[in-house]
Amino acid sequence: MKIRTITTGFNLRLPLKEEQIRRIAHFTNNARKIFENKGYTVQTVRLATQPWEEYFKSKNQIVTLVKELEDLTHKYNVEYFNIGTTINPKHIPVIYDTLGSTSNGFCTVLISDDKQINYEAARQTAKLMRKLSRISEDGFANLRFAALFNTKPGSPFYPAAYHKGPTSFAIGTENSDLVRKAFSKAKHIERAGLHLKRILTDEYKRIERIAIQISKKETVRYGGIDVSIATSVNPDESIAYAFERLGLGKFGEVGTLAVAGTITETVRNLDIKKCGYSGLMLPVLEDYGLAMRNIDGMYNLANLLLYSSVCGTGLDTIPLPGDVSEKKLYALLLDIASLSIRLNKPLSARLMPVPNKKVGEMTEYDFEYFVNSRIMKI
Repeated sequence: MKIRTITTGFNLRLPLKEEQIRRIAHFTNNARKIFENKGYTVQTVRLATQPWEEYFKSKNQIVTLVKELEDLTHKYNVEYFNIGTTINPKHIPVIYDTLGSTSNGFCTVLISDDKQINYEAARQTAKLMRKLSRISEDGFANLRFAALFNTKPGSPFYPAAYHKGPTSFAIGTENSDLVRKAFSKAKHIERAGLHLKRILTDEYKRIERIAIQISKKETVRYGGIDVSIATSVNPDESIAYAFERLGLGKFGEVGTLAVAGTITETVRNLDIKKCGYSGLMLPVLEDYGLAMRNIDGMYNLANLLLYSSVCGTGLDTIPLPGDVSEKKLYALLLDIASLSIRLNKPLSARLMPVPNKKVGEMTEYDFEYFVNSRIMKI
């Protein structure tokens, strides 16, 4: 298991002062060093602010601010920053210029809460996803943007992270290797949850003890661990292949939903301070086995939405044809919003139309955390 991210959330004060970013970055990097000294691989450290609409004044102001944040995060060795979310449809078009001015900044739109859908926000988001996909030939800008549904503050995982309240930090891990280990021992679904709970509890308790020590020493609130199962581009650590260890067939065949439900039930009952999704992530381009099973045609978007009903975080890193219409994207966003409201659970959508690519063609990303796969039909 690796630590995917240590994310520190804070309230950005304006006018922007370098000292505030320096202090937050210093704390976060110090936390990284402490975990590394304990033997952990920490892939990234990240910052997240309160929703950007709370400090938005104009397009020029927010674009300039994002450029300044990029410079400061590079200066103080923070890999990524997130300016959070907005619920205002009028603000959504500004995101194009905002993300176009940075290479390590993220932001989101909150389309629904636990009661209602903001239909105009969904329309504007569909339009934005199409527009963002054309910034580069591979459609990569949509990696740094997502639609959120009933998603609360405090998650360490991107792109969903945004902050409210006192400065705090949270942890997200890359842990699909532990699922493979547990399921290899269990061999059958009846014992899968028991083995997984034992392995995850041991690992998370150790991380939590270190995080609590950091919190007490630095007097920064510890927000918890998003205990979601997060995936790997390493074939030996694939979540899809872990599913298949239980003998119910290939990922995408009947039985997949049952395994997904078992995993989620297990992680949500862990005796750990939890935050964020605390479910199961199934990002098509961020897991070797998921990418391969997509190439094999073993599942589709409807399957992924079905799995989200018992476990997942929605639709993540979904490669779509470059000519996908705003109407189709809008309809898909409404499906996810409806599922989120009906089940009262946080979901998100990171959809990636790829210019000049059609259904069935292969993506051609050159990114260490992606596995190329086939464009999916919407």
